[in-house]
Amino acid sequence: MEEDKSLEEKTSGPIGRLQSWFSRWISNSDAQENLLQTSPRGLSTEVMMSSASTSGQLESLGRVIPRAIGLKLSMIGDDISQREDDTTLEQSIYNMLIHEEGLRPKDTNEPEDQQSLQKYQRQVTDCKNNQFQGPEGNVDIELIDKSLNRYSVHFPTAGWYLWPATGLGFGVREAVTVTIAFESWGQHLDLALQQDKRRMVAGPLFDITAEPVGAIAKIHLPHFISLPEGEVDISWFQVAHFKDEGMVLEQPTRVEPFYAVLENPSFSLMGILLWIASGTGLSVPITSTTLIYYHPHPEDTKFHVYLIPSDCTLTKAIDEEEDRFHGMRLQTSPPVEPLNFGSCYSVSGCTHLEIVPKELKLSYRSPGEIQPFSKVYAGQMKEPIQLKITDKSLGSLVWETLVKPVDLQLGATSAPPTFSGAAFVKEHHRQLQARMGDLDGVLDDLEDREVLTKNEKELVEQAQTRRRRNETLLRMVESKGDQALELLYGSLSERDPYLVSYLRQPSYSS
Repeated sequence: MEEDKSLEEKTSGPIGRLQSWFSRWISNSDAQENLLQTSPRGLSTEVMMSSASTSGQLESLGRVIPRAIGLKLSMIGDDISQREDDTTLEQSIYNMLIHEEGLRPKDTNEPEDQQSLQKYQRQVTDCKNNQFQGPEGNVDIELIDKSLNRYSVHFPTAGWYLWPATGLGFGVREAVTVTIAFESWGQHLDLALQQDKRRMVAGPLFDITAEPVGAIAKIHLPHFISLPEGEVDISWFQVAHFKDEGMVLEQPTRVEPFYAVLENPSFSLMGILLWIASGTGLSVPITSTTLIYYHPHPEDTKFHVYLIPSDCTLTKAIDEEEDRFHGMRLQTSPPVEPLNFGSCYSVSGCTHLEIVPKELKLSYRSPGEIQPFSKVYAGQMKEPIQLKITDKSLGSLVWETLVKPVDLQLGATSAPPTFSGAAFVKEHHRQLQARMGDLDGVLDDLEDREVLTKNEKELVEQAQTRRRRNETLLRMVESKGDQALELLYGSLSERDPYLVSYLRQPSYSS
């Protein structure tokens, strides 16, 4: 029995999967020749199976690859008791092999030529709106009940899965089937709590189930509170569960920009609430979304402009309502800076435009409720029009866009253009400058890809503030051309998928 148990330990879990991955990699003749030339010790898959313990397998694996990798794997093995779960351990090793040592299995079909590299980068990082990104590629989501907004997805293996269109993420221990429904806070939150100014909705409300129970190690629940401003106390975040006995509050394990982490979750109707301590007197900064819908008319073209918290369920509800009246959403960027929840913002534009109302309050209304918007009448729309949103109290510009007649023609008759990572970085330069966070991984990626030299990397790191580091990096990469920008986009998509998803603002409605 002990022998059978040892064999099972060797061939399952993160080490077994790493063994399988590494065996595939070195089975390629080019990889063998390359590593035999660069490492006098060579490689052997037999050594990987020589030890029953996880720590021993890591040390054995370290002996068959270059010394730098072996040392790092041994360090991981010594610290295994502090690892969160198998998925985290596996991902730590895999990321180190891929990103720090430049190893990648040949069967990923990575292209050799520069022209194909851009396409490969997008295949790795992009995902359709009705798909999760997973460790072995994209996973389709099935709409099982349109009237209830209920979806089902099967995760076939352990790993990390992210639905970019919603911000939901799952860390999975084993194969699992998850159902997800989008719900309305207004239908479940007591009226007294809805009117309580100390407690505010901070993200979408989901009804989630998983089978088998216990297969999910952690979940990322999206929120729209802006953390980089440093004005929000993390302890204010709470996960609200709606159960038979009523609402139960749970403290999240940790909170990051765009999402809160809940480890070993129990699933229910759940979402993020923010509890603001009494007497704080704080205007809460949030990430927001601006939506524009075009309604054609031969005599008087009309637009609907919405300013809402960045909540996928609100966007979906507005998309569906506008679609009923044949409104067509135009592509636009979100506001660059965080906006204050509860504040009023003025909508303005060219002098000939009629705008009603000219003021929008940034507030939260549950999906299903009528969302406030401004109507903009533009006449026959023969010339471009400019639209702006300004902070009513400060008079500062928070958002602007330019709509040209050709935009309306393209939107009505043409398929969307092929996505370009380079164009994305150029278009969202200001947003990236303001919102990019820790650049360490991105800088390592760009140095490995020879986009940046060591000296250029150090120049970015030496900048005094986060915003200056971001601006230095963006200007450096932009000066090197579109190929460099594609690689920057690929790194950002992998390192900070929540930020990229927020800026791309996809709609996942069927």
